[in-house]
Amino acid sequence: MLFLKKKFDQYFLKDQNIAKKIVNHLSFENYNTVVEVGPGLGILTQYLLIHHVFFIEIDKQLISFLKKKFLISNNKIIHNDFLKWNPEEIKLHNFAIIGNFPYKISSQILFHILKYNQYIPECIGMFQKEVAKRITSHKGKKTYGILSVLIQTFYDAKYLFTVKKKVFFPVPNVESAVISLKRKNETYCDKNMLFKCVKTAFNQRRKKLKNSLQLFKYVPNFNKIPFLNKRAEELSVKEFIQLTREIEI
Repeated sequence: MLFLKKKFDQYFLKDQNIAKKIVNHLSFENYNTVVEVGPGLGILTQYLLIHHVFFIEIDKQLISFLKKKFLISNNKIIHNDFLKWNPEEIKLHNFAIIGNFPYKISSQILFHILKYNQYIPECIGMFQKEVAKRITSHKGKKTYGILSVLIQTFYDAKYLFTVKKKVFFPVPNVESAVISLKRKNETYCDKNMLFKCVKTAFNQRRKKLKNSLQLFKYVPNFNKIPFLNKRAEELSVKEFIQLTREIEI
């Protein structure tokens, strides 16, 4: 018998049509390997087995279940916390990510994907609806913030569809949504500096940048940097990239 583990924030999708729809959004453009994060009871897994696929699961009981149900070999299923997983451990350098991601760590999962974005051309993921809206939001909206800018700097983010609560077991308190991330061409700015700049700006989102970015006042000609009279929420992703380049100089 399988037992739900609250610490893993487990909600299992039970609608086969939605599972197929999610998997069908994988494009297989410029990659042929897929990594499923948190396969759970295998509702997505069953449609991925025809591809070159690896699975990352933190729950030992689910690993045993998946191995028996789908005859998955030991070298294809990885017992690990995705947030601690390094694709270089199994020499993976070009693969897509897919998964029904735990609500509690969805932001951390996205930051982990960004950490290895040079290896990940695509991600199809189910998130809490509120998080999905933040990821795909644009300047001027209340939902626009750190996640929006950082993800959209490196990926084209698209809100695909909403998923109702009733198609999960147990039934969660919130709706979910599926998004796609497709990696953009090279972004010519320093990733670490971008993260620092964006986080600093949005930590005081109502202040003008000339005040919120005082951390960077050591930069030559700081006062001549464009956009300093705007607030973080008023800057587009492209403008944040330009701002980062100015600060790098």
